[in-house]
Amino acid sequence: MGSEARKVEEGKIQIGDVEINFIRVGTGDHPVLLLPELLGMARLSFATQIEDLDIEKLTLVAWDPPGYGKSWPPDRTFPDDFYQRDATWAHSLMKTLGYSKFSLIGMFDGAVTALFLAAMYPESIRKMIVLDAKSYVHLDEIKPLQATVVIDKVINYMKKVMTTFYGEDYIKQTMSRWLDTMFRLYHKQNGDLCKQELLKIKCPTLIFHISDNSLLVPDQPLHLKQNIANSTIYFFQSDTPDDLNTYLDEFNKRIAEFLLEK
Repeated sequence: MGSEARKVEEGKIQIGDVEINFIRVGTGDHPVLLLPELLGMARLSFATQIEDLDIEKLTLVAWDPPGYGKSWPPDRTFPDDFYQRDATWAHSLMKTLGYSKFSLIGMFDGAVTALFLAAMYPESIRKMIVLDAKSYVHLDEIKPLQATVVIDKVINYMKKVMTTFYGEDYIKQTMSRWLDTMFRLYHKQNGDLCKQELLKIKCPTLIFHISDNSLLVPDQPLHLKQNIANSTIYFFQSDTPDDLNTYLDEFNKRIAEFLLEK
């Protein structure tokens, strides 16, 4: 189906003391919430899903978490419970839009929010897909970022647009604040982000992991698989592991199969 046939609705909804920007496309009876990565934006992060997935069977809702995309300003903040906070906001957004039960697709940092959503609101989640999610902080993942707290660790295909939209200063500040929180949680919680919450997840879960990903230790997807009851792992293999463009067709194919499977 061509992009001209895909009418994308965009709006803002007040949730508590924040105004959240969202986009919605599709008329299907299976709603899916899309949760972007660090500094991600609804339209940009999920452009190919919005373009390629079956919007007669699915209704796609992508949000800009407060501090990202068109939900910025205000600036992004990272208190110790920011993943739980985002999960609460996202759940309230979907309820306000009229969806009591929906599925999740979370990428990278948004995948951690998805894990919390599925654990905190198990009755609301039909299925969950996470890409390069983690349930704990490992020093080998965050120490290298100290030397490159800037744009070269942002997904390659998003660099130009993100820099134009945010400006380099905001990207640097946001990534630095995120890193500070990761180090703080590592020391305060022995690295635990949501290990216990994994045991509360009831929905069928598909764990995507990019092999040789330089930003995650290899045990992360295995730990998810061992602790999420109804879960499977799908590994992507590539010579360019940090570039999601390499996997987009396969990624979307697997997403569709999993979500539409009865």
